[in-house]
Amino acid sequence: MERNVQKNYMEGQLYPYVIRKGEKEILKRNVCNGVEYLTFPSLEETGAVNHLFSTRLGGVSEGIFSSMNLSYTRGDKKEAVDENFQRIAGIMGGMVSDFVLSDQTHTTNIREVTAKDKGKGVVKARDYKEIDGLITNEKGIILATFYADCVPLFLVDKKHWAIGLSHSGWRGTVGKMGECTLLAMEAAYGTKLEDVTVGIGPSICKECYEVGDEVADAFAEAFPKKWMPEILFSKGGGKYFLDLWKANYYVFVMAGVPEKQIAVTDICTCCNPDYLFSHRASKGKRGNLGAFLCLK
Repeated sequence: MERNVQKNYMEGQLYPYVIRKGEKEILKRNVCNGVEYLTFPSLEETGAVNHLFSTRLGGVSEGIFSSMNLSYTRGDKKEAVDENFQRIAGIMGGMVSDFVLSDQTHTTNIREVTAKDKGKGVVKARDYKEIDGLITNEKGIILATFYADCVPLFLVDKKHWAIGLSHSGWRGTVGKMGECTLLAMEAAYGTKLEDVTVGIGPSICKECYEVGDEVADAFAEAFPKKWMPEILFSKGGGKYFLDLWKANYYVFVMAGVPEKQIAVTDICTCCNPDYLFSHRASKGKRGNLGAFLCLK
């Protein structure tokens, strides 16, 4: 947090300056041992998982990485990131060696994770590349993906006790990353659409996300025409506002997930740059947020 809007904030209390979108508070704000994080009540109600989406609050990183940075690759001190992961592990009820990290390159590639993968990306090297989605049906594995404006997708199959966690930027959304994750879970675990609860997590909102013709054309080709007025808004001059929240919602609707089982975030990363890392708001000078999901 580079600005002074946090001057009246006291660690251990909820941060007082969060901007929400819409009338309903979809995401629940939590504080544990000084770390503030976000959860979906709908995922908690499944009784199957622990999960969270991190904020910038409660870590030990400094400067542009202040304070809960969860990236080893953006120039932060390794010992600070190690400590940040340790604090997240404590909230998730596990250890740092339980994490399995993605290797995000804006693909729709999904990896099935087992106990032998535990620790990869934190305490030992990954032996996989170009993985934007992770699935498992094994308890005690903490799936982890990372963000600074893109969309986190949480999937919980409470019947088959299986989970998926995927990163979906605009390329992933055009490629229907949510559906790809569902299909991977169906193939691996027998997941049925009626048994899935979905959380579409904090990311950049439509008012903050301006794109050009290339992106607009890709979405127009990927989505039915009837939904485009809710997804893409022309500014003129070859510029558009893109609603990634709505687009990912319709990916799940098209796949067949019941609408009542899809929760969509109400918090934008770019509207809240002192609370959440935003690539656009910071012009690339930032750390990473994390999404975490594990079976109880």
